[in-house]
Amino acid sequence: MQNFKVRDPDFEARVKKSFAAQGIMDHIGARLRRVEPGFCEIELPYSDAVSQQHGFFHGGVIGTIADSAGGYAAFSLMDAKDGILTVEYKLNLMAPADGEMLIARGEVIRSGMTLTVCRADVGIIKDGRETPCATMQQTLMRISGRADVTG
Repeated sequence: MQNFKVRDPDFEARVKKSFAAQGIMDHIGARLRRVEPGFCEIELPYSDAVSQQHGFFHGGVIGTIADSAGGYAAFSLMDAKDGILTVEYKLNLMAPADGEMLIARGEVIRSGMTLTVCRADVGIIKDGRETPCATMQQTLMRISGRADVTG
């Protein structure tokens, strides 16, 4: 992992507060496991509510936690009053997400003044063993000076 400049010493509390405010994370049962400068890890336990018709995790929820893991990795490096929005992401689903738990690990590749590029790898835990099931590359935009897009 790279050594990034932290602009806000309270980044961890700010990320946790923002994560708690995301209705979708609560709705699907995702939990923030770890946040460090330029890194974020999110877990999602299996339930019927996040499955598709064959009993695997749905690709949409895989994308959702990957997007948030990358987004919060980027957000951890921003100023206290900044906001963040995803500009785009590409998700490769590499294997069926058949297991008990998804874990998305987001990491900043490059942090810029306006745009940040991240990647997230998603693993599926089954019988105590983790297997890669998806990978994502993402671009995010720092939002400054807008009270309606902070946190």
